[in-house]
Amino acid sequence: MSGILIRGASLVGGDRADIRIADGSIVAVGSASAESGDHVIDADGLVALPGLVDLHTHLREPGGEASETVLTGTRAAAAGGFTAVFAMANTTPVADTAGVVEQVEALGRQHGYATVRPIGAVTVGLAGQQLAELGAMASSRAQVRVFSDDGHCVADPLMMRRALEYVAAFDGVVAQHAQEPRLTEGAQMNEGPLSGELGLTGWPAAAEESIIARDVLLAEHTHSRLHVCHVSTAGSVDVVRWAKARGIQVTAEVTPHHLLLTDETARDYDARFKVNPPLRRAEDVAALRAAVADGTIDIVATDHAPHPDESKECAWSEAAFGMVGLESALSVVQHALVDTGMLDWASVARVLSTTPAHIGRLAGYDRPLSVGAPAHLTLVDPAASRTWSPGELRGRSRNTPYTGLTLPGRVVATVHGGVPTVLDGALVDAETVAAAAGTGR
Repeated sequence: MSGILIRGASLVGGDRADIRIADGSIVAVGSASAESGDHVIDADGLVALPGLVDLHTHLREPGGEASETVLTGTRAAAAGGFTAVFAMANTTPVADTAGVVEQVEALGRQHGYATVRPIGAVTVGLAGQQLAELGAMASSRAQVRVFSDDGHCVADPLMMRRALEYVAAFDGVVAQHAQEPRLTEGAQMNEGPLSGELGLTGWPAAAEESIIARDVLLAEHTHSRLHVCHVSTAGSVDVVRWAKARGIQVTAEVTPHHLLLTDETARDYDARFKVNPPLRRAEDVAALRAAVADGTIDIVATDHAPHPDESKECAWSEAAFGMVGLESALSVVQHALVDTGMLDWASVARVLSTTPAHIGRLAGYDRPLSVGAPAHLTLVDPAASRTWSPGELRGRSRNTPYTGLTLPGRVVATVHGGVPTVLDGALVDAETVAAAAGTGR
């Protein structure tokens, strides 16, 4: 394949245009003609988005391959329109050394479905006792710029201060899992009348909000960048909004599931809906949607958390926390924010591509869909809809919370660095992607 010609796509500004791709870059936008050997995509009715970027993905490899691998996770990413993912550090061994992050980055390059940027652990073994090799990971081939103990809060304020001070030296960011551990011991779901009714230990909103409040003050004190993972409460939105008004370098993310689902899903003790942080009240969902619309929350990130069936098909109290979300993210954002009139497609590009890339200091997304830019793009059919089922998933795990829901939108094509990874709504086979990406396998 010498190139790709996309005919008549709707750009996020509303204009229709042809887009021609060759040698990994966009070479024409506007009116373009196919050249010999080009693969032609009829994009009538499709929206062209810059390739989506997920700042919060759990790929599980190394050590958790029963749940996901870099290959299966990036295939799921491509199916959802993502061309880059940031892989969380809670693997086995933990990604707390240059060697582990380089291994994860290399696996991403080998498979070719998406750019994989490892997230380095803040502390050794995620234990919160000793800073990990932050500088070594930053200067490694993986060029780590995002550090997180996600799954665990960096609860010690002195440890958090030191981490913020350290990463500031190389323009890194600490992505905090805001969960005060003493306030959430044994917690199973959002604390409220329903948790009492169901007999499940409650998870108070203050456990999240108090850590965010502490950390924005530490970020101000250290003149460093703080990113808040999976904001879930209206109170957290208020704290982030206050910090931004004060000029503190804080960014925040929300997950698709926190934009759509509420704690009412726990009534049937269906562990598909057990997640950390927990699903909250309808009032929190409304506040989170409004915060994305007004820019208080900067990005949407999936927190894609695959688990084997046995970790979810069990009693609620014994089940693992987490949901998969790469394949469904764009559809949920369309349903919750676009179809409700709260975001336009240009804003979708901002919260799902350009801003997460900027936070993670990922090159190639600062001038998307322009001549000379790397060819990372996603074509979506916003008029399509489908009833969600585990059959929509392309990763290794099946713990989706959306089974039975009708969701809008369909990813028709994904192009990563000029290489098609999805065409006509179907994944391109792994050997073809690896060969086209020049990685070999």
